[in-house]
Amino acid sequence: MRAIRITLIIAVILGALFVGADRLAVYLAEDQAAEKIRSSQGLSGTPEVSIKGFPFLTQVAGSRLDEVEVKLDGVTAGSGRESVRVSGFDATLRDVRINSSFTSAVADSASGTARISYAELTKAAADPGVTIAYGGTDAAGQSKVKVTGKVLVMGQPVERSVVSTVSVQNGDTVRVRADEVPSQGIPGLEQAVRQKIDLDRRINGLPKGIKLDKVVTTPDGVDITLAGTNVNLAG
Repeated sequence: MRAIRITLIIAVILGALFVGADRLAVYLAEDQAAEKIRSSQGLSGTPEVSIKGFPFLTQVAGSRLDEVEVKLDGVTAGSGRESVRVSGFDATLRDVRINSSFTSAVADSASGTARISYAELTKAAADPGVTIAYGGTDAAGQSKVKVTGKVLVMGQPVERSVVSTVSVQNGDTVRVRADEVPSQGIPGLEQAVRQKIDLDRRINGLPKGIKLDKVVTTPDGVDITLAGTNVNLAG
């Protein structure tokens, strides 16, 4: 009986040591992966990386992680006046293929969300006099924003507020297009207004392989659903 008891005690101690070593390895790997993602993607901030699954060491031995979560607030996509700050970037990556030094990490699939505030969309507009706000959804479920801008017609300022549809184009661009611009018979007014309020903004600062899937407008901003395959995190 004493021998059995000693064996059990040793097994518990070894098990505790293994769990401790496993958790320490996860912590170090998460830090290393976060720094690699930051540098390889050219991010201004360091993402929060969480590696799921237990035990971690056996996943490393097989060079494949079951699931990895990446969170980052404040990705700036684009450049100059056309840059857009994306907040609340949160992605889940599955079946991540890695090498022993974490210098390479490619996920078979990924899904997630991100948000662009109306203040950021307003800043990204072609004209500083344009403002963009929440516009709800129409009967068909299409996401809408309210866009307000001013143009000069025969030397006089004319202001128009229109309802615009928000959509995703080509997997990397957020498009805002006015449904209708009331021109009241003024020649050239619709074209002049559209030049100011219709916009395309490319979101090009996300990990390679992640694409924009769809957008939904909320009172707090435009929520973007993300999806991807063969997502390169650290290449």
